Amino acid sequence: MDALIILEKVQQGVLRLEDAVPVTAEASKIGGSQVYLAEKEVFSIDEMLYALLIQSANDAATALALKVAGSKEAFVQLMNEKAKALGMTRTTFTSVHGLPPAPGSGVNPDTTTARDLSLLARALCNYPDIFRYTSTQVRWFRNNSFEMRSHNKLLGTVEGVDGFKTGFFSAAGFSIVVTAKREGVRII
Repeated sequence: MDALIILEKVQQGVLRLEDAVPVTAEASKIGGSQVYLAEKEVFSIDEMLYALLIQSANDAATALALKVAGSKEAFVQLMNEKAKALGMTRTTFTSVHGLPPAPGSGVNPDTTTARDLSLLARALCNYPDIFRYTSTQVRWFRNNSFEMRSHNKLLGTVEGVDGFKTGFFSAAGFSIVVTAKREGVRII
């Protein structure tokens, strides 16, 4: 959903892929999968999208959300509004990165369904730039000092696979939304 909101804003001219994304202290301290952003580093939206979609970088997700909406809470609101507009009736976002909430925080984890994720995937297909990110298996980050590798093991092994995203959450296990295009037909 992060990528959809950002690519939509790029298409609308509100953002440019070249725009700078400053890393805040908050973004630099997000755990889980990351590219180890340091406070005060600056990367382009384009580079951050690669980090988000190849490395599943939670720190990049946070930095992007803060850039786009000013706060994580405001970005989560954008995510939920977009989910509703897409007809994702069984989806509720509570985070910008998908990490589970801290124990005892009283916050519910993000929830969704395979059907809802397929609606999101279909919407992403309207932004051809998405495949530049999701079809990349390996890419270097931070002046070639950090190698990012896609967790989508179907890339390069199943004909036509060019996206989308893997995930892991202990309560749900491993997940993947995959798309492939063969002979002009796209399957999600």
